[in-house]
Amino acid sequence: MLCARVTEKMASLKEGTNNTDTDTVTVYAAQALPLLHTLHPLRRTFFNRVFALVYACAILALVYRHAQTLLNCKNLASFSVTLSLLLADLILAFMWVATQSFHIRPVHRKEYPENLEKFLKPRDFPALDVFVCTADPYKEPPIDVVNTALSVMAYDYPTEKVSVYVSDDGGSALTLFAFMEAAKFASHWLPFCREKNIMVRSPEVYFSTSESNHPWCLETQKIKALYESMKFRVEHVVETGKVSDEYINGDEEREASKKWTDGFIREDHPTVIQVLSENSKDRDVTGHLLPNLVYVSRQKSKTSRHYFKAGALNTLLRVSTVMTNAPIVLTLDCDMYSNDPKTPLRVLCYACDSATRSDLAFVQFPQRFRGLNKNDLYACEIKRLFEINFLGFDGLRGPNYVGTGTFFRRRAFFGDPSSIWSPEIPQLHPNHAVDKSIRAPSVLSLAHHVAGCNYENQTYWGYKMGFRYGSLVEDYYTGYRMHCEGWRSIFCHPERSAFYGDAPICLVDLLNQNKRWAIGLLEVTFSRYSTLIFGIRRIGLMGLCYAYYSCWPFWSIPITVYAFLPQLALLNGVSLFPKVSEPWFLLYSFLFIGSYARDCLEFILEGATFRKWWNDQRIWMIRGLTCFLFGSFEYFLQSIGISAIGFNVTSKVLDGEQSKRYEQEIFEFGVPSPMFVTLATAAIINFLSFFKGFLDIISGTNMEGLFLQLLLSGFLMVNCLPIYEAMFLRSDKGKMPTRITLISTFLAGALYAAASLAF
Repeated sequence: MLCARVTEKMASLKEGTNNTDTDTVTVYAAQALPLLHTLHPLRRTFFNRVFALVYACAILALVYRHAQTLLNCKNLASFSVTLSLLLADLILAFMWVATQSFHIRPVHRKEYPENLEKFLKPRDFPALDVFVCTADPYKEPPIDVVNTALSVMAYDYPTEKVSVYVSDDGGSALTLFAFMEAAKFASHWLPFCREKNIMVRSPEVYFSTSESNHPWCLETQKIKALYESMKFRVEHVVETGKVSDEYINGDEEREASKKWTDGFIREDHPTVIQVLSENSKDRDVTGHLLPNLVYVSRQKSKTSRHYFKAGALNTLLRVSTVMTNAPIVLTLDCDMYSNDPKTPLRVLCYACDSATRSDLAFVQFPQRFRGLNKNDLYACEIKRLFEINFLGFDGLRGPNYVGTGTFFRRRAFFGDPSSIWSPEIPQLHPNHAVDKSIRAPSVLSLAHHVAGCNYENQTYWGYKMGFRYGSLVEDYYTGYRMHCEGWRSIFCHPERSAFYGDAPICLVDLLNQNKRWAIGLLEVTFSRYSTLIFGIRRIGLMGLCYAYYSCWPFWSIPITVYAFLPQLALLNGVSLFPKVSEPWFLLYSFLFIGSYARDCLEFILEGATFRKWWNDQRIWMIRGLTCFLFGSFEYFLQSIGISAIGFNVTSKVLDGEQSKRYEQEIFEFGVPSPMFVTLATAAIINFLSFFKGFLDIISGTNMEGLFLQLLLSGFLMVNCLPIYEAMFLRSDKGKMPTRITLISTFLAGALYAAASLAF
C-alpha cells in the first residue's frame, strides 16, 4: 500500500485528533515532529470579503438603474440598446459573483521534503509512472519531447521506481527514432546529473550558457558533444522525413522500424509499443539501473473515435497499469520539462500524510513558461488561471487539473474515494501487483490488447473511469468530475518552479488554442454535468469556481457590446450613460475603477508588474472579441450539426523573425485570420468615436452626457495601439494583412451607417 509505513507512523502519533489541513501544523508542533507541509490563509482575505460586500451593493444599484431606464424607453431602438447593456452587465455581474468563490478562503502551502527521510527511506518510495504526450513531430519537435522525458528520467528518485511512457498520437517513426536515441543518451546523462548535482536536467536548457551554473570541464564538454550528436541525428531525420538505414543500429531497432509499412498512416495503424529501456535490466555507464522508457502509439482506425488527448491518456493509463501499475502517475505536456529534480518528494509530503491522503486525487503544480518576453506580451503566463485563482481553489477542495505538471493517485481514476469501479480484466485493477518483466511476451501482448482502438467499446472508460470524454478540454473536465465524486486536490507552488514549458509567441496560435478551450468549456456548460446545475448542486462554492471557467466564452457578449455600442452611440451624439453631474456617474466610476484596481492589486501582490497586468487585461479583451466569440459561434454551429470540431495542435516550432519581434514586444499578426476582422473593426470604431468626441469638446459642444462614452473609447483605443501600428505603420511580415484592414474598414463604415439609421 502507498507509503504505508509513514502513514501508520503519523496516524499513530496523531491518534485521537480530528485533523484537517489547517490543524496539521498544530499537531506536529505538539508532538515535536518534523513538518512535512503547512497551510496559511492569505492576509487579504478579510479585505476581499468587505470589498465584495460593497461591490455587490453597487452591482444591485446598477441593475436597478437599468430596470428604471428600460421601463422609461419610448421607442424600439432605445429599448434594444438598454436591453443589450443590461444583458452585458448581468453577465459581467454573474462572472464577478463567480470569481468571489476564489476569494472566500485563499491559502498558501509550503512543503518540507527535507524532512521526508525521517519518515520514509528511498527504498520505500512509491513507484512513479510518467506520461508524456505528443501528437505531431513537425509542430512538436521530437528533440523537445526527448528533453522533457530525460528531465524526469533524471529525477532524484530511485530509478528502479520510475517509468516514463511516451504517447505518440501521431504514430510517427521519427518520434520513435528520437526516443531510441534518447535511451542511449540517458545512460550518459543520468549519471552526469547525479555526479554534478545539477538542478535543470533538460539537456537543451542545461547546455545553454545562460542556464549552466557549473564550471565548464572536460566531462561537461564530452556530454555536450554526445547531446549535440544525438540532436543532429534527430533533427536530420525529422528534416528528411524518414529514418535512413545509416541510423539503425541493431536488430531490435531494425525490427521496430519495420512496423511503418506503406499502409501505416496517422489515422489508421496498429498499436506500437516499444520498450526502449527496462529498470530491471538496462544500466547506465556507471552500472546504475536506468528507468523504464516505453514508446506507445495506440491503434487507430478511420472508423473508430479517438477522443484526442483524453483517449491517448487513457491508453497510457491502461498500458502502464498492465506493465508497471505505479500508484502515482505524472502527466506532462511534451514541452513541459522538469526544473527541479526533487519535485516528486514534495508530492510525497502530501501523498504520505494520513491527514491529506484519504481523498487526495492529485497534486497540481502551476504551469510556468520559459522564453516569455519581459512584460509577457500575450499574457501566456496566465497568472490568474495558474496561480491567483488556484490559491482560492486550494482553500476549498483544491485546484482544477490543467493537463500538465500533475501528480495523480492512480486510484482516483477508478471511482470515488469510498468505492471502485471494477475494470474488465484483473490486470487493470489499480491494486494489481505486477510481477513480470515489462518485456515479457504475456505483458506486451496484453498491453497491445488494451491499447486497441475498439477496446473501450461497451466499457466505462472515459465516462466513469480514467480521463473523461465529452469535452475538448479533457483536463478541466476530468478534474471537475473528480471533485464532484468527492476527491480533493492540492496546489503545490514552491519558490523554484517545478516545470517549465514553451508558450505561443504568435497571436494567432494563442487565439486558436483559446478558441479550442472555449469550445470545450461550452461542451461542459451544456452537458448533463453542467457546472451551473450539477456542479453547484454537488460541490457548492467549488462548483461556482468551475462555472466561472466553463462560462469563459460568455465574456464575448459584454466585451463585444462595450467595444461597439457606446462608441457607435457617441458617433451619433446619443448618450447611454449618466451625466457627470448625476450621482449615478459615481456608481459607474466606482464599478470600473474598483474592479480594475483590485485586479491590478492582486497581480502585483502575487509578484507581477503593472506592465504584465496591463498586457493581461488587454489580452482578455482581445480574447473576448476573437477566440471566445468565434469559439461560441463554432460551438453553436456544431451543436446543430453544421460543422465538426477538430483538435489542432499548437505549434511549438519557433520562427527566427517572429522570435525577434516577440522579444521586442511587437504584436504578431501576419496571417489573414477571420478572428482579426472583429478585432480590427473594433479598433477602427473606437478610434473614430474617440476623435469625434474629442473634436466636439474642442468645438465647445456640451459633452457632459457623453463623457463616460468618450473615456471608454479612449481606454479601448489605448489598448488597441498595437493594432493601429500593425494596420497602418508597419511593413514587416507580422503586420496586419492588408486584406483584413480593408475588410475591417468596410465593416466599420457599414456599422456606422446602420447605427446612424437606428439612432
